[in-house]
Amino acid sequence: MATPIAVQKEEKREMKPALAPRDIFEGAFFGNPFGLMRRFSREMDRLFEDFGVKPRLLEERMPAEALWAPEVELLERDGKLLVRADLPGLTKDDVKVTIVDEMLTLEGERKRETETKRDDYYRTERTYGSFYRAIPLPEGVKADQVEANFKNGVLEVVLPLTVVEKKTKKVEIKAA
Repeated sequence: MATPIAVQKEEKREMKPALAPRDIFEGAFFGNPFGLMRRFSREMDRLFEDFGVKPRLLEERMPAEALWAPEVELLERDGKLLVRADLPGLTKDDVKVTIVDEMLTLEGERKRETETKRDDYYRTERTYGSFYRAIPLPEGVKADQVEANFKNGVLEVVLPLTVVEKKTKKVEIKAA
């Protein structure tokens, strides 16, 4: 059985322009700021390579855990927006889900510790890292009816949608 997660509704802080539903998928930097940093680093490396300098890539300087951000899937099904995030190794207590204005945020911290004991040595390794994902919500989301569940390392947030009727007006084109 899925464990329910408390979703906090925070006060409005500042006005942000509303995004069209297609912008959710096109705004790649919203989901993973480290992806934007990696892309920028690759572009800078390419620029320096044109001058004969071979710099090391950002990925070589930073461990993979430091660049981790959960994979998120968005889909619309049965009049609801479904947001799924893969959070392996985390519990519901490690994750915070909030809605501010028209933005759904997922944030938390991942902690991993490994320990190896043998006759001739002892090794321990600790990895910590925070993550933050901000997902712009389309017009018509009923934020007061949101539900979030966590099961087997997958966070599922369900946001009911209202039908937003778009007004279309045909514009007559006149000959000049």
